[in-house]
Amino acid sequence: MSSKLSQKMGLGAGGMIGGRIALKLDPQALAHLTDGRHVAVVTGTNGKTTSTMMLARATGALGEVATNHSGANMPDGHVTALSKQPDAPYAVLECDEGYFPAVAGASSPEVAVLLNLSRDQLDRVGEVRTIERSLRDAINALENCTIVANCDDVMVTSAAKDAKTVIWVATGTGWHQDSASCPRCGDPIRWEGEHWHCTGCDLQRPKPDWLTVDNALVTPEGVKVELALRLPGKFNQANAVMATAAAHTMGVPVDEAVRRLRGVSNVSGRYRTIERNGRKARLLLSKNPAGWSETLTVVKEADHPAVLVINAQEADGRDLSWLWDVPFERLQGRTVIASGERATDLAVRLTYAEVEHSIVPDPLKAVDAMPQGDVEVIANYTAFRDLNARAAENE
Repeated sequence: MSSKLSQKMGLGAGGMIGGRIALKLDPQALAHLTDGRHVAVVTGTNGKTTSTMMLARATGALGEVATNHSGANMPDGHVTALSKQPDAPYAVLECDEGYFPAVAGASSPEVAVLLNLSRDQLDRVGEVRTIERSLRDAINALENCTIVANCDDVMVTSAAKDAKTVIWVATGTGWHQDSASCPRCGDPIRWEGEHWHCTGCDLQRPKPDWLTVDNALVTPEGVKVELALRLPGKFNQANAVMATAAAHTMGVPVDEAVRRLRGVSNVSGRYRTIERNGRKARLLLSKNPAGWSETLTVVKEADHPAVLVINAQEADGRDLSWLWDVPFERLQGRTVIASGERATDLAVRLTYAEVEHSIVPDPLKAVDAMPQGDVEVIANYTAFRDLNARAAENE
């Protein structure tokens, strides 16, 4: 009832309000709702929503799955999602990394998936090393839980290193800027190709059990399986391998898991294409330097004009200093429009990146200002959310 009222009043999708009320009435609601279920929790800075949808799709081979892959990834969102499917024997929960200790402690997951850790909304989330330490302590306290962890991420490796059971996945992570020094001893991290190690302690890249190779995965038994995903980018291939490894741990055959992942083409509006006045605009979500770096790689390959949309509301983080860590230089020579509530802040960064651009604060008007044909639209959280809603109204 409360969720529907929230939607009617235009206050949001209603994915959290019902759970918030339930937790006020029963602080142990999450523990009660996960009791007796097979639970997997997915966390990390980037890729949570996509990986959660993938894992839920794959786990569906075993039975009904309760999940919150729409992005309401805090305990109230979990309670809402679980309450809607009280009889589902499986639960796959996307979890904000800051809430992981509380959620894992309450839900006693069989599987925990650690995707990556990088800077994200420093004014709201905090420093990445603080998050790594809290995840490490929470993971070490878990019993009967298999950790599926990205061995190419220094912070994730440190967080998962001492867990009782770890499955290591090589994802080919390209973002290293948040792990120049060891989270355990502070000494420099040295990279040699895909391998890395700390120069002061024993922290180093573990031997991977699962591999991401081109457009395929390689299982621990050495079997190569083509992914053939409909979602773009190497980062989604990495998400798929992480999800497949987790699903396999829960009992899903690899071939069946991958078959189900191939059907994913739209994740809560991500990657959808809207047609407007002769333009076909693909909507992409990026929220922090690591995410923007990966998305710009996809956009560079497509070589289409780009609308970049930046807001700085509470859900985005008010601090926009992270814009200076995004490699916007990759857009040199392209037709680019800066848009959103903080278009002028973005325009300053683009100027220093020597990217020719114009400013059109309204994202839909910015799309209309582009030449007819394909257009890439990259937006951060609230900008993406609002743009999706407006696009739906115009369909």
